[in-house]
Amino acid sequence: MVVLVYMLLLLLPAGFSIGSVYLTGTRILLACVIVPLAVRLFCGHFGRIQLTDILFLLHFLWVGLSLMINNPMQATENAGSIGVEFLGGYLIGRAYVRDRHSFAALIKILTTLIVLCFPLAVIESQNGTSVPIQLWQMTGLSTPPDLSIDRRMGLERVQLAFEHPIHWGLFCTIATSLYFVGLARQHSFGLRVMILAVICASCFLSLSSGALLAALVQIGLILWGFLCRRLAQKWLVLSVGVVALYILVDLLSNRTPIQVFMSYATFSAQSAYWRSAIFQWGMVNIWSAPMTGIGLHDWLKPIWMHTTSIDNFWLFIAMRFGLPAFVFLSVGYGLALWRVGRKNFQGDPTLRQMRCGWVLCFVGLSLSLTTVHIWGAIYGFVFFVFGAGLWMLDEAPTSPHDEYPI
Repeated sequence: MVVLVYMLLLLLPAGFSIGSVYLTGTRILLACVIVPLAVRLFCGHFGRIQLTDILFLLHFLWVGLSLMINNPMQATENAGSIGVEFLGGYLIGRAYVRDRHSFAALIKILTTLIVLCFPLAVIESQNGTSVPIQLWQMTGLSTPPDLSIDRRMGLERVQLAFEHPIHWGLFCTIATSLYFVGLARQHSFGLRVMILAVICASCFLSLSSGALLAALVQIGLILWGFLCRRLAQKWLVLSVGVVALYILVDLLSNRTPIQVFMSYATFSAQSAYWRSAIFQWGMVNIWSAPMTGIGLHDWLKPIWMHTTSIDNFWLFIAMRFGLPAFVFLSVGYGLALWRVGRKNFQGDPTLRQMRCGWVLCFVGLSLSLTTVHIWGAIYGFVFFVFGAGLWMLDEAPTSPHDEYPI
């Protein structure tokens, strides 16, 4: 029930302010549950305490320390906001998704919401008006601004109930492999193809290269898994190939592989240029304050660089809060993916499909987050879905079947 309420609140953009603190439905829910769930987690009520749990807590504590050093007057408010969204979302996933049945229910809820919202997304792509935001503005409550961003391909960019079109795109792209692979043994191939088409179309209407990148990477990995299904070490072969390609690009190009990647992961040459410049100057800021970051202060950039956004989530974390905050977060994130991916579910194809869908989802999302930044509701949701997959570390195979498709 808590998971269902949380996901419904994601699509209800109304909020209100108490002093300088802006509260939405998701923030109120997360603020109510974060402390009791944290206590229960570290008391072992949600399975074994994982190293990722500790590293994520250390990440939050370091963020708080960085803010206290750099912005003492704003530290409490901003650290509290980050803690509620990041840890709160993660803890709800860890606490309330504890087995294959609840995990399958989560995927079905997410998919159903995307399918139901698809007509609203189509309407917004034509006239640029977010129906949920317009409806909630009639109540007099505060909502995210109904953004009017540059049209692309003759369409308006869809944000639906989120702060930015990128966030709607990421909300949809998370369901790509989670649904198509994760529920492979529960839904027919034909049904999964049709729903996947709706998910991808919804993601496309955000007209965000970052969100589309995550979806395309997941689809590519799904195809690789299917075509190489009889190859025992298919994922190791792919990983070695990616590393070899990275080294080759580094040797042959006068740009770094990351800059080359970002140039192909955008809609325009101008976007690629800006992302490359942001990365270059972001690194300058990181090395100027590697331990505690620059906090909320304006970041160092050339006078001709008028952008204020940092379109790279991983870069943002390191730049604002220091390399320790980045290390705690990225190591905890990568370690969980590695351990779940290495778990032996050979005798349980249903569990293997769920594991594969979750891992592929976050591999695609990890690359996407090098080209976009997340905040607000989608920030908590990403780590909610991440936490919702860690029950697999405590799970054991139960029913032998035939080998599966991926």
